[in-house]
Amino acid sequence: MTAAGVNGSVFDEDASRKLEAAYQTPDVVAQRRETLRHLALQPGERVLDVGCGPGLLVAEMAKAVGPSGHVTGLEISDSMLALSQRRCADPAIGKRASLVKADAVTLPFQEGTFDVGVSTQVYEYVADLDAALAELHWVLRVGGRALILDTDWDSIVWHAADQDRLRRLLEAWIGRFADPHLPRTLARRLRDAGFHVDRREVLVLFNPEYDPDTYSVANGQIMADFAVAQGRMARGEAEAWIADLQRLGREGRYFFSLNRYLFLATKRA
Repeated sequence: MTAAGVNGSVFDEDASRKLEAAYQTPDVVAQRRETLRHLALQPGERVLDVGCGPGLLVAEMAKAVGPSGHVTGLEISDSMLALSQRRCADPAIGKRASLVKADAVTLPFQEGTFDVGVSTQVYEYVADLDAALAELHWVLRVGGRALILDTDWDSIVWHAADQDRLRRLLEAWIGRFADPHLPRTLARRLRDAGFHVDRREVLVLFNPEYDPDTYSVANGQIMADFAVAQGRMARGEAEAWIADLQRLGREGRYFFSLNRYLFLATKRA
């Protein structure tokens, strides 16, 4: 869920806590449920989560693989690792999970270590994606499967009274990604890395009403903070944008939609 594949991370302690909250909203919980459904994990499987973030998916996958399976969460951000460690401190999870600080382009594992590799909202941050996919291919066994979920940020539809302000906010936001349009080229790059692409799906984050307990409202604050930190927007203007979203909500005119694209692939013999 985070930038495991860049020097350092865009997630400091404050941003990590806010992202953890965003990823516990019902719409992202539903996305995680769909991810698990497509993974169809089996008892005893060995799973690698590349960019595990606050460990939400690690914890759920650890339950799915049972006591004979194991989940390894890989993360580059110290603050995210701290959140994962707290989540995996539960004895029922900790015995089935381990956490490693490492980069997505230099995975510290032997060939064929894992049955399953998963990466959600991570590879869009990775500059050398082809190297990262080659690494993922290397650590999976023959016949092992990979699930990758990433966003095309051109798919965002967000109603705002001031469209110019929204445009500048989004321009600042996509500057944090190595490839904000990764899904467009991901199938070809998976095939080039030696995978067979089995399935592609679109998962929609859809918030037709204003609610603080949704992805768009929770992540909107992260986006505003980022734009301010990058010097692309003054704090007062960012606060005015947040206030505008709240006003649209009160008036019944709030609308948000964003597409995330899920790819399932298998390591060929």
